[in-house]
Order: sequence, then C-alpha cells, then structure tokens
Amino acid sequence: MVHHSLGANPWGLSLHIPILLCMQVIFIILFGLFTRYDPDEGYRNQYDLGHGTGSLEHGHQQIINNYPMFQDVHVMVFIGFGFLMTFLKKYGLSAVSLNMMISALCIQWTILVSGFLHPHYDTCKEEGGINKRSAGGEEKALYNTNCYPNWPWININLSTLLNADFATATVLITFGVVLGTTSPLQLIIMAIIEIVLFNINEVIGRTYLGAVDAGDTIFVHLFGAYFGLALSRVLYDESTTTSTKAGASRTSDLFSMIGTVFLWMYWPSFNGGAAAKGDAQLRAVINTYISLCAGCTAAFTVSAFVNPQRKFCMEHIQNATLAGGVAIGATADMMVTPVGAMVTGTIAGAWSTIGYEHISPYLVRKFKITDTCGVNNLHGMPAIFGGLLSVLMAAIATKDQYDQYNIDGDDPAKSSLQEIFPQSKRDWGEDGWSPGKQAGAQMAAMVVTLVIAVVGGLLTGKLLKIAAQHQMTYKKGQTIVHLALNIGNVMTPNHNLPKESFFDDDAYFYKEEEEEMSHTNGLNNKGFLP
Repeated sequence: MVHHSLGANPWGLSLHIPILLCMQVIFIILFGLFTRYDPDEGYRNQYDLGHGTGSLEHGHQQIINNYPMFQDVHVMVFIGFGFLMTFLKKYGLSAVSLNMMISALCIQWTILVSGFLHPHYDTCKEEGGINKRSAGGEEKALYNTNCYPNWPWININLSTLLNADFATATVLITFGVVLGTTSPLQLIIMAIIEIVLFNINEVIGRTYLGAVDAGDTIFVHLFGAYFGLALSRVLYDESTTTSTKAGASRTSDLFSMIGTVFLWMYWPSFNGGAAAKGDAQLRAVINTYISLCAGCTAAFTVSAFVNPQRKFCMEHIQNATLAGGVAIGATADMMVTPVGAMVTGTIAGAWSTIGYEHISPYLVRKFKITDTCGVNNLHGMPAIFGGLLSVLMAAIATKDQYDQYNIDGDDPAKSSLQEIFPQSKRDWGEDGWSPGKQAGAQMAAMVVTLVIAVVGGLLTGKLLKIAAQHQMTYKKGQTIVHLALNIGNVMTPNHNLPKESFFDDDAYFYKEEEEEMSHTNGLNNKGFLP
C-alpha cells in the first residue's frame, strides 16, 4: 500500500476536531437532561389517541403511516444530497463524507433547538396517590406514575425525526453553495447557527404569520439558498473562480447522477411527508410526481437548446431536472390540479436550466457570488416561483374547490379547506380568515424568510471569515520551511483555505490507495491477462 498525504495538518487547520468532540459531549448532556421517547408512542400505555387504543396499536400505526416517507427523506439527505455533490473531480470523498458529518450533527442539534422552542410539560394531579399527566396539550389527564409538571421535556417520535431531516436539508442546500471552498470548522459553525435561525424563522412563519408550506419550499429551499448565497458573498475568493480543480469528469458526473436519481425518485415523500394524512397527502404525492416529470422533460429540452453544440449538459441534467419538486412544494397539497402541476414543473425546469447557463456566471461576474452547485438555480429561483404560486393558490382558494365532494364540508373539523389552511392557527382579525389574508401570510412568510436568511448569512459569513483568518495564521509547531512555502496564503486574509486546497480531497481527507503494478504474467491478475 502507498500512503498519499501532504503531511499532518497544523492545528490551525484542525480545530474542527476539538469542536466536534465538545459539541458531541454537549449533545449527550442535553439529551440526557431533556429528551425522552414520546409517552404517546414510545412507552407502553393504554391511551386512546385516535390511532388505536394503547401504545401497541398507536405505535404500530405510526410506523405504518410515517416510517416509509421518513426513510425516503432520510435517503435523500444522506445519499441524494451527498452524491449529487460529487460532480467535482477531486472533491468526491469530501462531498459525501462532509455531507454525512454535517447531517449527523444537524439532526442532533435541531432535535434540541426545535424541542426547546416547542417544549412539552406534564400536567399532574394527585388522585388516589397516583400522579397523572396531560398528553399533547390536552386537559384530560392520562396515567403517569412519574410526573414532572415543571420540566421542559423534548418528546421524540417519528415526526421529530422527519422534521430534523427537513432542517438538515436546509443546511445541506447552503453547503452546496460553498462546496469545496470552506473548512470543516467553518461548516460546523455555519450549521450550528443556521439550524437556530431556521427554527426561529419557521416558528415565525407558521405560528405567528399563519403561512402554510407542505413541501417546505419557503422554509427550507428559499431559506437555505439565500442564506448560502449571502454567506458566499462575504467569503468570496477569486482563487475559487480560477481553480483548475473546480471541473468535473466523466466518472464524477456519473456518481453525481446517482444523487440526482435518488432525489428525483423520493421527492414526492419530501413534499408529502408532512402533509395532512389522507387526500391532502395523496395530492402532494401526485402533484410532485407530475411536476418532477414535466420539469425533467423541460430541463433536457432547454439544456440541448441553449448548448452551442445542441447537446445535453450534465450540469443541467444533474440539477435542473429536480426543480419541479422544489417549485411545487409549497402548493403540493393544494388544489393545483394535475395540469397545474405540469405547468409548474415545466416552468421550473426550464427556468432552472437557463439559470445555470446564464444567471450563475452573471452572479460571479457582477456580484462576486460563487455558487459551486448552482443552488440559486435549483433551490432559490424555483422557491421564489413556488412561494409566489402559493400566494396565488391561497388567494383563489374557495370552499367549492376543496369541499366539492365533501358532505361534511360545513363542519370545520372535517373541512378540507380548513385542513389545508388552518383558520385557528392564529388570530386573523375581526372578520376572521379569508383567502386574501392567507395570501398575505404566504407573501409575508417569503419576505421574512428572505430577510432572516440574507442578514443571517451575511453575519455568519463575517464570523466564518474570522474563523478562516484564525486558521490561516502561524501556529506553534509549524516548520520555517512549511511557513515559507505557505507565506502567500498566511498573509492573505481573504482565503478560507490554502489556495491549493480548494476543491481538493487532500486538504482534509487521508487517502490510502493501492500502488499500481505492472503484471508480467497471468498469475498476478488471476489469469485474466495472457
């Protein structure tokens, strides 16, 4: 075996090691203090919760209903996003591996952050010497022999895990913007901050503004894309635009297509996983499926059309074919109609492809915003389109549309219109909910999301720049020769990494490869060569 290494990284470039260790220790302590299995599903009980009597039936039903879509989204996070980013010819190991590291970190962190924003308190009372609790915010006390009324518990169930994957996807979208241009330490800091801002923004949008977003077009795609673009503007380094390692190869493009295909196949679960069970969730799956197909066809068509050789471009195929899933997300469970979903996907796929061909170069040239994976084209612009579509669909929503076949449409508890647009989520004013007010809530959520994303991205970028300057300074233990060889990098504060480490696995990954040997006879190659 031949060991390929550039030598040990100085501790200035290895601060992610103690930071990761400290973060994991903090997670262990916080999980030990505050988390528990959801008593409704994770502990043996005899509660009547609408999905069967007791935890045996209720837990089993939750597995049947929710686990398949959760697993689909989980595959999207670790395989879909991970392999989609392997298109860089010398950064494939880093793309998949750092994607996995960031995801594992974000899942644990968002369970805590979201849990602290939505704590569960036991409601206890004494009756015959037995403590009881109130589950799910209900006044009815349920059996509990160990009740703590003042402790903020974080209940973990399948919905918790699914929501953690959604939040993680936001960070991975941002990761795509700065792929190959940031250090692990910067990515860890970015993830910790972004998860907090994501959860705060979602609470504002869903709880206080009353916006709806079944497929997280606004809260995941829009937020992640423009947080990343603002971050990239602050971290801009001209060296990233001239690096010869930023290109792709036939092999790296093939691996990237694995991610594309996985994302494309499972996107209906991403948009439908959090939708209301039943007809709403079915519409989300159907609308996403049709939009993806239309977007895929449009991306292939426009790709060949805009190419001077009239040939398909792999960058377009790997990314723009997914734009239909992003654009339809916010309206996935609404009455978009199949043809509406098809039009949405067609526009998104075409627009995304044009973005890769013309808008990405323009952003670099005019605004000094580098976007390694073209996140603005796949997530940003389709999310703006999808968000505006949700404004339109909310404005024209009527009872006749949603409850045409519903004999119980006048019952608020059974109305499809009120299921999609919950009218009791907030105080809608003197005259109550109206389509116009819901449309305003959708637009307000987009504006607030953009503001928090851009401002948060700019401030986080400043912090990451400070971290980069700290990493790039001389550290005790470096040799004079090593310092002299890297003096240009050390003295230039604009570099996040040494220039030779951009888009290169060797910066942070130790590689061990077999030495190539020339075989002179058939014995060394098991007889396959003469």
